[in-house]
Amino acid sequence: MRNLVIVVDMQRDFVLPDHALPVPEAAGLIASMRDWLAALDARVIEGVLFTFDTHEPERYAASPEGAQFPIHCVRGTPGWDLVVDPADVPAAIPVWRLEKGVFDMWAEPDAAIRNARDDTAPPQDREAFFAALKARGVDHVTVIGVAADFCVRWAIEGLAARGFVVTVPAALTRGIERPIDAVAEAHFGGMAVSVTE
Repeated sequence: MRNLVIVVDMQRDFVLPDHALPVPEAAGLIASMRDWLAALDARVIEGVLFTFDTHEPERYAASPEGAQFPIHCVRGTPGWDLVVDPADVPAAIPVWRLEKGVFDMWAEPDAAIRNARDDTAPPQDREAFFAALKARGVDHVTVIGVAADFCVRWAIEGLAARGFVVTVPAALTRGIERPIDAVAEAHFGGMAVSVTE
């Protein structure tokens, strides 16, 4: 059984306490997440996908997210950068990235998956990327990152809707108002989603 890993929005603005929109206790994830990523085994991991919340101030102000949260994760600012390094993932494991302008990584029809190690590689359509994983027999996904009650939640719901079995290590995610256990109880009933210690 091969597995995809999705690392959701581990960006400075969400993780570091002196940045724009810090998730409580998220800074405590950094060291353990780096170690966890470095220990991934290429024999069972198909790849790692890093998502980036990505905003432009003029568009953000009029968005639903803008009505709820202050501006954050503006492309090109220090707050947009990751606190974990994709280079920590063993070289034999492919690494991709997806930039999204909304909470839900599935909501934007033109979202593309890009090679995080080769900027010259052509982007892949998001839906085609996940369909190709399924066609290769990859049907398990591990999701980690922030925030459990926003972007992590919608990532998981979208995966489940596409037929993936999802595992969420509770120690590698944090929420703004609710931890992943509470999110799972409220939203993942009947889905192939498990929260592990």
